[in-house]
Amino acid sequence: MTALPDPDYQAEFYASVAPKRLLAWVVDSLIIFGLCMATVVMTAFVGLFIWPLLYLTIGFAYRTVTIANGSATLGMRFAGIELRDLSGQRMDLQMAALHTGAYTVALAVPLLRVISVIMMLTSARGQGLGDAILGTVMLNRRSIQR
Repeated sequence: MTALPDPDYQAEFYASVAPKRLLAWVVDSLIIFGLCMATVVMTAFVGLFIWPLLYLTIGFAYRTVTIANGSATLGMRFAGIELRDLSGQRMDLQMAALHTGAYTVALAVPLLRVISVIMMLTSARGQGLGDAILGTVMLNRRSIQR
């Protein structure tokens, strides 16, 4: 039993979450790309030699910090969604780091990414693989009572 809204009786919490997650991912990817490009310029283009590591590090830090500080990345806020844990609470730093780690692993392994996307599109709560493992869920922000 969880404190999360029931997807059968409170479907408005989960309505259109999958496409909003895609929109959030695009916005976040653009932000991370911009941060990486700024870093490359500030390092006199030396950052280009370590681009994959730079992108991974900045992306991990960006996602962890923004999720820990508002339970959503800037892209998620733009899309009107946020993460909650099993008790319905906002994410803390530890859960934000775990969620970002699960996301990073799923992104690095194509089969896990496909499984995660299928789960988001077919599960009642729209949870991806990392969400299911960690017990987190993405909810519409407008529907959440504060």
